[in-house]
Amino acid sequence: MISKGCIYHLVRVMDVESETPSLESVSIVNEFSKISPDDLPGIPSEKEIDFGIDLLPNTQPISIPPYSTTRKQRMAPAKLKELKEQLKNLLDKVFIRPSISSWGAPVLFVRKKDGSLRMCINYRQLNKVPVMNTYPLLRIDDLFDQLQGAIYFSKIDLRLGYHQLIVKGVEIPKTAFRTRYGHYEFVVMSFGLTNALATFVDLINRVFRQYLDMFVIVFINDILIYSRSEDEHVDHLTILLQVLKDQQLLAKFSKCEFWLRFIAFLGHIVSRKGIEVDSKKMDAVKSWPRPLTTPNIRSFLGWPVTIRGLLRNFPPLLLY
Repeated sequence: MISKGCIYHLVRVMDVESETPSLESVSIVNEFSKISPDDLPGIPSEKEIDFGIDLLPNTQPISIPPYSTTRKQRMAPAKLKELKEQLKNLLDKVFIRPSISSWGAPVLFVRKKDGSLRMCINYRQLNKVPVMNTYPLLRIDDLFDQLQGAIYFSKIDLRLGYHQLIVKGVEIPKTAFRTRYGHYEFVVMSFGLTNALATFVDLINRVFRQYLDMFVIVFINDILIYSRSEDEHVDHLTILLQVLKDQQLLAKFSKCEFWLRFIAFLGHIVSRKGIEVDSKKMDAVKSWPRPLTTPNIRSFLGWPVTIRGLLRNFPPLLLY
């Protein structure tokens, strides 16, 4: 039995490698429940870095009216209702505020996998004018080199990570967006902004710097913990979640995976046996339409590069 509230009982050895422990059976969820609230509580605490939007010289404000000028662009009543509700939710959390900015981007909805609607800001024009943040993303094969010998894995999903960073005060007006129900601007980092990803990765790497290449891998919004023994994994999980708690970064335990003997990560399956391509990715390749144009061929030939470390005689294969 796993006792609630007992760190020692974080250890749970799976008899069958494919079995995944239920969330309720992992007591670390109880130990650190405060870092996984049911909903984001509101404006986040200050972090080591804030999000900024540095623009190219002589850039003038860009303002685009709401999508409503044509019948195709107009929102259906159901979407207008959803827009009202999501705006209210963002206002209640102080993620957005009313704006008088000269900037403005239109709003649209995209449907998520579960059928619900996600409100998105079309920052396409704004994204053409910022100075690019060239923060380096790690090579996937370099990340996998760190996993050699690991036999226990956990993966942490940061809850709406972007909304956990504050926008620099002078930059807030640039995030403005226009809707049928008013003009607003983001106080927290919004999805869809150029440099948002680089800023978020920079923050998470700073937070976990001393543990990188030891037992933590950060790639975009995935945090992978890997260990070579049960005792190590207890310590590693506790350290990582304590850091999240100290830094007031929130996770979403329902999307996290704990105490796995193999794990899907970046399109690969990692286990004590080594690294192999996720079968789901292979199925996608098998059903890939026959490339008939030069761009299609380049796209198809580019995919094997991502798994070149797992292919024998990789360069000659491209000749056939």
